[in-house]
Amino acid sequence: MTNNRSDGRRALVTGATRGIGRATALALAASGWDVAVTGRTERRGEGRDDSDTGAGRTLPGSLEETGEGIRSEGTRSLELVADLHDRAALEGAVDRVIAEWGGIDLLVNNAVDTAPGSMVPIIDLSVAQLEAKLAANAVAPFVLIQAVLPGMLERGGGTVVDVTSHTATADPPGPVGQGGWGVAYAASKAAAHRFAPLLAVELGDRGIRAYNVDPGYVETERQVVNAEALGLVGHYQGAPPTVPAAAIAWLVDHPDAFENGQTIRAQKLALVEALHPDWRNR
Repeated sequence: MTNNRSDGRRALVTGATRGIGRATALALAASGWDVAVTGRTERRGEGRDDSDTGAGRTLPGSLEETGEGIRSEGTRSLELVADLHDRAALEGAVDRVIAEWGGIDLLVNNAVDTAPGSMVPIIDLSVAQLEAKLAANAVAPFVLIQAVLPGMLERGGGTVVDVTSHTATADPPGPVGQGGWGVAYAASKAAAHRFAPLLAVELGDRGIRAYNVDPGYVETERQVVNAEALGLVGHYQGAPPTVPAAAIAWLVDHPDAFENGQTIRAQKLALVEALHPDWRNR
């Protein structure tokens, strides 16, 4: 049954089976948002790591579990299976939320392509891998932005948050394997990094607010599992996913705290505004 409630707190968060996406969905729900979530892992126990170093290891997290967490906060959830490489599924997810809830007021573009190619040196990178990263990490968020904009503009406003990356704007300290990252991931995130400022310039006067949120180094479930498998526990310390999640939830409720189109450093914001217990000396 369609519910056309238009209270301005209807969010769509991509890549919410685990990591920053899941934590953000739960943080928004705790702040009173209805949250629709997308991802590839529908049921608990089905998650597998397809990354460069993942070796198909089992990963925790699923849309099912994220949805349960959202509803436990007393708000509504929709769990929508969608792959970043399936544009029809992405557009269908937006259509489903609009049909069920009457609109989308907040889009959080968090999901990224995790398949091999993110940590591959230029000389070894295939064109297919580069194209796949660009399609998933730049084109897919654009598809979602274009899908939600008409409704936002019709209602007089809306917010887009793109989870960006240090790799989008910084030069690596070394090559892949020596502190650096692959050009395919960096180039795709750099492309997506331009959406927020241009949305602000082109549509800010029509009520559209857009931000990049740089999460900093975050220890997601995927990274924890891989660290244990590769004997790297304790080698790198990052923030838990709840840190950028807290920053995003605060940001969307304080729209005048930052200039439209700006990049926000999530870990700095969380510390300055005391949004999260200090994680740095665990």
